[in-house]
Amino acid sequence: MATSQKSFTQQLKKYYTFYTGGFVLFVVLLAIAEQMGMTNKWIGYTFLVFTILLYAGIGIMSRTVEVAEYYVAGRRVPAFFNGMATGADWMSAASFIGMAGTLYLTGFQGLSFIMGWTGGYVLVALLLAPYLRKFGQFTIPDFLGARYGGNIVRSFGVIAAILCSFTYVVAQIYGVGVITSRFTGLEFGIGVFVGLAGILVCSFLGGMRAVTWTQVAQYVILIVAYMIPVVWLSVKHTGVPIPQAVYGGVLERLTEREKQLTADPKELEVRKIFADRAKAADDKVKGLPATYQTEKDAVTKKLEDLKAANAPKADLDAAEAAVKGFPASPDAAKAKWTADKGAAAGRTGPPLPHATPYPGKDEKARDTSRLNFLGVVFCMMFGTAALPHILMRYYTTPSVQEARVSVFWSLFFIFLLYFTAPALAVLAKFDVYTLVVGTKFSELPAWVNAWQAVDRTLLSITDINKDGIVQLAEIVIGGDIIVLATPEIAGLPYVISGLVAAGGLAAALSTADGLLLTIANALSHDLYYKMINPNASPTMRISVAKGLLLVVAVIAAYVTSLKPGNILFLVGAAFSMAASAFFPALVMGIFWKRASKWGAISGIITGLGVCLYYMVHTYPTFIQWFGTTPIPKWFGLDPISAGLFGVPVGIITIFVVSLVTPAPSKEVQELVDHVRYPSLTGDIDTKGT
Repeated sequence: MATSQKSFTQQLKKYYTFYTGGFVLFVVLLAIAEQMGMTNKWIGYTFLVFTILLYAGIGIMSRTVEVAEYYVAGRRVPAFFNGMATGADWMSAASFIGMAGTLYLTGFQGLSFIMGWTGGYVLVALLLAPYLRKFGQFTIPDFLGARYGGNIVRSFGVIAAILCSFTYVVAQIYGVGVITSRFTGLEFGIGVFVGLAGILVCSFLGGMRAVTWTQVAQYVILIVAYMIPVVWLSVKHTGVPIPQAVYGGVLERLTEREKQLTADPKELEVRKIFADRAKAADDKVKGLPATYQTEKDAVTKKLEDLKAANAPKADLDAAEAAVKGFPASPDAAKAKWTADKGAAAGRTGPPLPHATPYPGKDEKARDTSRLNFLGVVFCMMFGTAALPHILMRYYTTPSVQEARVSVFWSLFFIFLLYFTAPALAVLAKFDVYTLVVGTKFSELPAWVNAWQAVDRTLLSITDINKDGIVQLAEIVIGGDIIVLATPEIAGLPYVISGLVAAGGLAAALSTADGLLLTIANALSHDLYYKMINPNASPTMRISVAKGLLLVVAVIAAYVTSLKPGNILFLVGAAFSMAASAFFPALVMGIFWKRASKWGAISGIITGLGVCLYYMVHTYPTFIQWFGTTPIPKWFGLDPISAGLFGVPVGIITIFVVSLVTPAPSKEVQELVDHVRYPSLTGDIDTKGT
């Protein structure tokens, strides 16, 4: 078996070497085609079609009807390739698209995500991966069901896995929609469903087997796509092709530019306009309900006056839109004017210093920044160590030793991107602050209009003070476009933009595949097979899994079309939920034999419950969706850090309830001993197949 596994590994290395060379040749040929006149639109279509067909081919070749192959890739994925697949599974749209964007917008504060996500893999290696591999089943609810006994705890594990994975997959499909719509010209909603087809072709036919080998291919594309523009920018600004080592010099120049923009008279003028708008909106809110009718009469009279004066059509259209869009009631007006006040107030201050830790106008604000930084680090760490779609990857290795080694490779492949993201953020920010700010509106580059056409919440540049020159305060830029727009901002050939889009698509698709598989497997394996129909044949089990995969994917695409929030928040919310629901039950189940079934059930319910309560009462979109009453933030913590409350509540609940309920059976305690002391060598574990 060892010889067979070694031969299999060598075969994989040969295949993926040819694949990487072929992909590089494809990019070179497209670059030549661009020089010969190929249009940007066709470059975008070519990248989209080529990569999706490539993933579809791997998915078709990896199709299977064997249960162990479908759920855990036959438990024969070598550590190196499992690390690469885990890296792709991990490099979601949040990491590829959102990470550098968050660093761009928040500077030092954004490092909390890198620290938390990297530290999370240390927890995975030390506390979870080898023990779960020794257990040797298919899913995380499988472990909970066997460790704590009975289907009740398994059911809550299924619910929690679906909840956090669904939130996470919505973020990935949102990223797919943004990329597809920008680089093909399709409307966002259509782009979502086109991207969905790319997701399904990877996972529908072959389950974990197809997803694994597709993710290895996707990692190659995403890391190449991420590195090329950063290296190019580094050479442009420093002459050195190692951005990670030299971007500090550009950061110094960026800091000087920030100081200039802070004191620039034109910038102060625009900020004053926004301050006046914020005050006007606040006055209207305070004056309700009287101001409602006054403002309504004012917009109606303006339209009538313009009609009487035979005003230009553009002015009439704007006035008619104002009348039609006027709030339908005083309550609706209050909500709109409060939002207007917040949006204007957020643009009254100077640029946030990129290199300043824990920024704030006073000591209290700095303390809140520090607490939010630590809160994000905590939630990302413990969430990483509890995400079902990541932990499932360690079921696919041939042995416990391979599981340990694959965590090392996972960290290495993730490190390549995370070590580069801060450099990309600084280089892109410097270009925007120097090449876009100060430009005439009539001379704005084409990429600005292209991105504004996709979604004005992602990019909007409006001449607020009517001077015809772009000021920094007139730019609204979403972190989700920084990586995708960087090649265009830097003036690189469009083929590089297409390559980056292909990389972002690979990141989103790879994670979405793993997440959809997690949800479908939880429903088909843990709910259908383990609880409803234990006598189901292997063919029926896989058929049910595929059907559920399709249903979940369509539902997720529909929710995504509603644009529930930015990518990074949705991902962070999923991490907080996973940490609150799973981490206490998993770790205490492995390291404390006294942890009982009712302790685990209570811990999952209370930990996840506290986390969800805080989110739905503090995050504006959730408040609007669920009609909840806003509450003051606890200790000033943002809703993304809700896991900071859920995790300790879950641990304390499991501890207390376990002490007052019967101890686990002797068999369960022996299982804990079996899992706790894994053999580092041995044949492939086929338990549960």
